[in-house]
Formats: sequence, C-alpha cells, structure tokens
Amino acid sequence: MTESPQQEPATRRGHGRLRARNSLPPWWPLPACVLAGALCGTVYGVTATPQYAATSYVIAVSDKDAQPGAALGFAQAYGRIATSDSTLAGARVAAGVSAKTLRSQVRTETSPDSPMIAITGTSDRPAEAADFANAVADAVFVSSNQVAKNTGVRLMSFSQAIPPAEPVSPSAPLAAAVGGCTGGLLGGLFLLVRPRRGRRPAAMTVPAPAGSVAAERELV
Repeated sequence: MTESPQQEPATRRGHGRLRARNSLPPWWPLPACVLAGALCGTVYGVTATPQYAATSYVIAVSDKDAQPGAALGFAQAYGRIATSDSTLAGARVAAGVSAKTLRSQVRTETSPDSPMIAITGTSDRPAEAADFANAVADAVFVSSNQVAKNTGVRLMSFSQAIPPAEPVSPSAPLAAAVGGCTGGLLGGLFLLVRPRRGRRPAAMTVPAPAGSVAAERELV
C-alpha cells in the first residue's frame, strides 16, 4: 500500500526521533544528572541567605572537696539543660528574641573527655549570632553557680563569642560541587537500576516443505 503525502512527513518525523534517540549513548543520564545537580547547587549558593555561627565556651571546675570526675559529669548535664525552657527564659531578654527563636538558633556540644561546653549561636547577622551564644552562656553560668555550693562544681566563662568574619553556609562554587556530586550519584544509581535493552533475535527462516514447492510450480 502506498503512503499518502500527508502520512510521509509524520513517518519521517517518527524515524527522525527514533534515530536521534538511538544516537544517544547509553550512559547519557549520568552527565545530564551531574549538570542538573551542579546547576541547582549554583542557584542555591547564589540565592540562599548566608548564615553565620559564633561559639562561646564555658568550663566546669570542681571544688577540691568534690569527687574526681564531678566536673566532667556536671558539664554533660549543664550542656543538656542549656537549651531548656528555664535557661532560655533567662537568656531571651539579653538576646532580644523569643525563647522559641533562641532554641532554633542555638546548639550546644560537650565532650566526654573535657568539662567544656560549647554554645554556638547562628544567624544571618554576625553580631546577632554572637549575642545569642553569649546570652545562653551567661544564663547557664548564672543558674549553675546558684547551686554550686550543693553540687561542688561551678562554671567559668572560658571564651566569649565574637562576631564571625566569614559565613558558615556553603559558597556558590562549593554548593555547585556538592550538587554535581549528588547528581552524579543519582545518575549512577539510575543506570544501575534501569532495565537493559537486549538485542532483538534474528528472524528465523523456516524452509517450505518440498511438496508445497512442487505444487506451486505446477500452478505456475
């Protein structure tokens, strides 16, 4: 059957799409995912608001009559209550924000080998990040020393937080590199899990029976 003139352009377009699809290498999703991830990371690094972090350090000191290791144990305890409601209620006045905001912007870290408490404040403004950290450190210092006679351990301010000069949020090149690596990982996983295309088996030619061939010759 002869194709009509209207069907020929559609058929040619279909063949053209098939040839373009077959011309792509089988590993094309990998560079495409790397490029997309790097682009997303660059956009995030350029548009995201820089975040700053400032850290204040408080150290626990035990009295001479206290048990060995008391300072280390109380440092762990005070590190846990640094972001409690009672501590933040006293720190929010000095910080100038609500206790809810202060809880989301402050984190504490302790070490099992040292009676040191690190209180870190984060904000999009360097001075505010330092104010958050110092406000919480002062609140922990006051509340712990009120019971120092009973615990035998008191806190001392080791180092106050100062406004940082550089943000801790990733820069645009770093965000692009992280996005590219993430995209490459996703592209590699896609190549591993996608179904593989197998080759089509060659058409098998079945010989016609001898009797049918002879009958066809007689008819001709």
